Amino acid sequence: MHPTPVDLHEQPPQHVEATSSSHPRGLYLLFATEMWERFSYYGMRAVLVLFLTDAMLMDKAFASKFYGGYTSLIYLTPLIGAYISDRYWGNRRSILTGGLLMALGQFILFASASNYGPATTHPLSHWLLYLGLGAMIVGNGFFKPNISSMVGSLYTPGDKRKDAAYTIFYLGINLGSLIGNTITSTVGDTGHPSDFRWAFLACGIAMTLGTLVFNWGKTKYLHTPQGQQVGTTPAHSTTVKGLFALLPVLLVLVLGILYLDSTKVSVIAPLLGLAVVGIAFMVFTDKSLSAADLQGVLVIFVVSFFVVFFWAAFEQAPASLTFFAKDNMDRTIFGHELPPSLFQNLNAFFVVTGAPLMALLWTALGKRGLEPPSPVKMALGLALLALGYLVMCFGVKGLQPGVKVSMFFLVALYFFHSYGELCLSPIGLSLVNKLAPVKFASLLMGVWFLANAGANYLAGYMSSLYPDPQSNAPAPVLLGYQITNLYDFFMVFVVSAAVAAAILLTISGKLVKIMNAREAEAA
Repeated sequence: MHPTPVDLHEQPPQHVEATSSSHPRGLYLLFATEMWERFSYYGMRAVLVLFLTDAMLMDKAFASKFYGGYTSLIYLTPLIGAYISDRYWGNRRSILTGGLLMALGQFILFASASNYGPATTHPLSHWLLYLGLGAMIVGNGFFKPNISSMVGSLYTPGDKRKDAAYTIFYLGINLGSLIGNTITSTVGDTGHPSDFRWAFLACGIAMTLGTLVFNWGKTKYLHTPQGQQVGTTPAHSTTVKGLFALLPVLLVLVLGILYLDSTKVSVIAPLLGLAVVGIAFMVFTDKSLSAADLQGVLVIFVVSFFVVFFWAAFEQAPASLTFFAKDNMDRTIFGHELPPSLFQNLNAFFVVTGAPLMALLWTALGKRGLEPPSPVKMALGLALLALGYLVMCFGVKGLQPGVKVSMFFLVALYFFHSYGELCLSPIGLSLVNKLAPVKFASLLMGVWFLANAGANYLAGYMSSLYPDPQSNAPAPVLLGYQITNLYDFFMVFVVSAAVAAAILLTISGKLVKIMNAREAEAA
């Protein structure tokens, strides 16, 4: 499949939107595009681990690490996509290319799930699994950082509506997740392994729709308040179409990394470390950046470090928490047993219903001069994450074999996690956009996703420590701490998130001073 060409000579819109309390219509185009893409990603992710264990017959520990490797690469490749976008393609071409690749990947997964089985008897199915995931990894690398950075480009520097805009944008993410997870859990997680293919087919259709929606409205709606088109090909770019030849190379590279990491030796963790060092060197040695610019970048790196602790615990949802829902929780309601993957929808539901409330809260507090700064909001998010796992600890403490836990505890966990997410993720996206120098806007958005990459890799490792009573393996050990039961397992996340929240809150004052100096210079 060849990416759809982008018009390099797009004309500005005939009417310029006036700056007002309302948001530009381009925000809602990006909202719709992201909604369909998140339908595709989260819908597939909801059933992925169950597909690996129930259809491909992988054990839980291997499936967890495989999931962690895949999701970490999903967030690592935006570094490459952001670099190419900044210098050669622009946001629009990158989004269209990424969208088409991700749609192709979902359709390949549909083919894999149509002839499933263990690797010993169904090798083609497993190779198609790798190929489909690889296409989505590469596609996401071009799609994700560019659509996120475009949200901020619709506003002028210092516009107070940015935090609310990212919260609205985040609503689109979770609305897509809510719809996608509901559909894929219903048609795919039925207890019959042959039905997983319908989940992947639905995700492929959704991704295709999202790409078409973006292509339809990009010229008409994506512009600044002054009417200048945003996300077009950089004026200095001389190599545009030739870079499409790199896509097969990137795909082969990603497939090799995913295969080696899941079957041979860890290669993703060293890559993450090299990426951090490489980006830091590239940015901090750039002599064109001012001292305030560099301090702002430093804040991005510091905050991104704490984000790792949040997402490593949060991303247990499609892995260990789904194992828990399947094996240890009473899922019967009104005489009907719910699919275990459907409970991941609680996060999307709470975010969709809570995002407007949080946007109103931040706006109301801002008008009164009481809105907490971004680092404090993010520390609150970590604290709420710890609280969610603490509730779960009460539910599983002293749990006897064969006894099922009430679904109340998992519902409560997702409630606290969702509001913690609203305090951390959209606020973090907005913070990166505010502090990043224009020259490195997409690349530093990639740093935000690099933190997610590390967190997801760690999440897969942590999920592999899930105490499985059906396994004959010895109890897992983490830094000398033996995990013998579910209480021990969930307590790890309580402690790590609470400590991270306390440290971030302690240093938030210094971070705010740096942020204020950077924003004052930008204004």
